Amino acid sequence: MTTTRIPHYINGRRVLGRSQRTSSVFNPATGEATGEVGLASSAEVNEAIASARQAAEGWANTSPLRRSRILNRFLRIAEDRIDELAGLITSEHGKILSDAKGEVQRGLEVVEFAVGAPSLLKGEISENVGSRVDSYGVRQPLGVVAGITPFNFPAMVPMWMFPVALACGNTFVLKPSERDPSASLLIADWLTEAGLPNGVFNVIHGDKEAVDAILHNPEVMAVSFVGSTPIARYIYGTAANSGKRCQALGGAKNHMIVMPDADLDQATDALMGAAYGSAGERCMAISVAVPIGDRTAEALLERLEPKVRALKIGAGTNPDVEMGPLVTRQHLEKVRAYIDSGVEEGAKLLVDGRDFRSNEGGYFIGGTLFDRVSTDMKIYKEEIFGPVLSVVRAPDYATAAGMINDNEYGNGTAIFTQNGDVAREFANRIKVGMVGINVPIPVPMAFHSFGGWKASLFGDHHMHGPEGVRFYTRLKTVTTRWPTSIAKGSEFVMPTLS
Repeated sequence: MTTTRIPHYINGRRVLGRSQRTSSVFNPATGEATGEVGLASSAEVNEAIASARQAAEGWANTSPLRRSRILNRFLRIAEDRIDELAGLITSEHGKILSDAKGEVQRGLEVVEFAVGAPSLLKGEISENVGSRVDSYGVRQPLGVVAGITPFNFPAMVPMWMFPVALACGNTFVLKPSERDPSASLLIADWLTEAGLPNGVFNVIHGDKEAVDAILHNPEVMAVSFVGSTPIARYIYGTAANSGKRCQALGGAKNHMIVMPDADLDQATDALMGAAYGSAGERCMAISVAVPIGDRTAEALLERLEPKVRALKIGAGTNPDVEMGPLVTRQHLEKVRAYIDSGVEEGAKLLVDGRDFRSNEGGYFIGGTLFDRVSTDMKIYKEEIFGPVLSVVRAPDYATAAGMINDNEYGNGTAIFTQNGDVAREFANRIKVGMVGINVPIPVPMAFHSFGGWKASLFGDHHMHGPEGVRFYTRLKTVTTRWPTSIAKGSEFVMPTLS
């Protein structure tokens, strides 16, 4: 099969990389290589950053309304061609087509929010803070900013970043995952078509060398990252040591408590989508179900087990399929190893995804369901990032809530209950950044902000929404007094403005 050479996007056009280092891109449903992406050298990364730096002053001085109108045209283009982008995501990531379209739609909601950013960039003013003295604050762009994004959402996660950054007047360098890089290029094409000036948005492909070049380049003022916790720690620490602003979102181990009074049919359906949707390759996936009491656990598993066995698995282009393949063969083997570990440590394997066989030749695995998982097991402690659901039984609510609060991660969590008092206590006391009440995947809408606590987020700001505007701007406060009101003579004391 012929493979395509996947270029970078620098200064408004696609540019083939010069580096001799490459990485293959695969169709996860077939296992066939479909493309080859050049892994950029530090010099190539610096070229992209230089392009963004050259465009930065002009873009920052462009009126917020004009910036907003360009993003609005991009929004219309993407809405009209959503099937094209979703198909590209499915071909390189493997998720089912409907899920890919949902990903794009959630990303475009951030673009919609960014279109309204001029209202969020308005400053504050106080008149007469002193005699004929006024004071006002404005939020101004940082300059060149960068985003380093993961394979699991090749369109949505970049859209968490660049629309707000561009609306605030920054230029942007995107380093997407080398596993599914093509969506970022299509987005770049559409931004240029919408009227974005050359150099304002650039795409550079690469691995650690490219990441380090971004982190150490002094022209890059801020870095956004989504990925695993070890890499998030590294990126945050390196960026901070280089004097950059950074938001680095790490891993997750998301729990869902099922109370005895919960609607168990609703909870079962919620767990199926939250644990096995996108083959579990979501940072907001529910990977741990915590039923309260053995009776609740047995009733939940009675509903859950047959549904897991009946999952429709296959190529994402098949409209009848519910779960596609994993992204790479290496990741498939990693998930298999986690299932092996769960069995070895004594968890009860109710549904074994390793038994699934496909005639399509891709990186497929079936849905896996464990019962009797304990908190000292590897499958509980580590993020698997695959279609593996662990059931950890808890005798009461306090034990379940303590389990979540003691976990190193604090990305997302949920509780299913009909008791408002329990739900309020959970929302108030749980040490997690995003909480769902009878909602299994509590991803905030674009006009709120996304981010976890503890080892799930490094940095002071969450992504998109009002937090995104604050991250991509810096505050300047101006105090003014005009000559007619200035007293004659020098003053040698601290001004009190009284």
